Amino acid sequence: MTNLPREFALIEKYFRPLAGPAGLALADDAAILPAIPGREWVISVDAMVAGVHFLADDPPDLIARKLLRVNLSDLAAMAAQPFGYLLTLAAPVTTPESWFAGFAAGLAEDQARFGIALLGGDTTATPGPLMLSLTIFGEVAAGRALRRAGAQPGDEVWVSGTIGDAVLGLLARRGELADPSGALLRRYLLPEPRLSLPLAGIARAGADISDGLVQDLGHLCRAGGIGAVIEAQAVPLSPAAREAGSDYLARCLTGGDDYELVLAVPPDRAAALQAAAATSGVAVTRIGHFRADPARVVVLDAEGGEMALGPGGWSHF
Repeated sequence: MTNLPREFALIEKYFRPLAGPAGLALADDAAILPAIPGREWVISVDAMVAGVHFLADDPPDLIARKLLRVNLSDLAAMAAQPFGYLLTLAAPVTTPESWFAGFAAGLAEDQARFGIALLGGDTTATPGPLMLSLTIFGEVAAGRALRRAGAQPGDEVWVSGTIGDAVLGLLARRGELADPSGALLRRYLLPEPRLSLPLAGIARAGADISDGLVQDLGHLCRAGGIGAVIEAQAVPLSPAAREAGSDYLARCLTGGDDYELVLAVPPDRAAALQAAAATSGVAVTRIGHFRADPARVVVLDAEGGEMALGPGGWSHF
């Protein structure tokens, strides 16, 4: 068909090539998901809004890749593997076609990397700002999904990667912090979902760190009805974050957008976690422990005193 309205022409040109078999070439009203014997579906959704989750002039390919990766991080936190996703895009009518081209190219790059395909979605015009929503579908062996509930007193608190880079990267993006290597900005613009870290049978509970280490660890505590203690000096910081100085430590502990994992691991499984981490190439660090106290997180400074951290993490409301 020729002379398609702009919405359908954009879908035809940029998004249909991203569709997988279950998406039916985006030619029907819905996708058809296969039944997978012995497996369960794991589904999550995240939204990103210009001016809240990214800056309007961020590169469109990196916006797309971050949108996909923050959802992939939810799957990693539940020990699931990706299958496909739905995309909703609400863009101002003034958005140039070059933006859609860059956005679709970013999706294509990470689809190839993570073995995932577009299932369908919706596009619409808005007076602004640009709004994006992605619903991710993953799958896991029946009964093997990692949940937030399950941590027990005596379990150790472990995290993947390094903590605090993204919030410092946002400061660098705003010109409020020097970032000569660009490492902090890259972590803010492009998180790394920890899908390669095998956690089934090792971790007892887990969550991804989207709203700040302290706040997301608090989710595990509330789900398990227990408390946790972490040692600030044990929290892994990147060389770039350490160069920022100790004045930024509290912000690293409470800032969002890391998309690392925080895990509850029994002491007798710590060696298994370290072996899995070595095989997958993902660093892991023990930073504290869970205890049979009220469901709150206590952060200790280098002298063993409790740090006052304020709200403890990001909240939209």
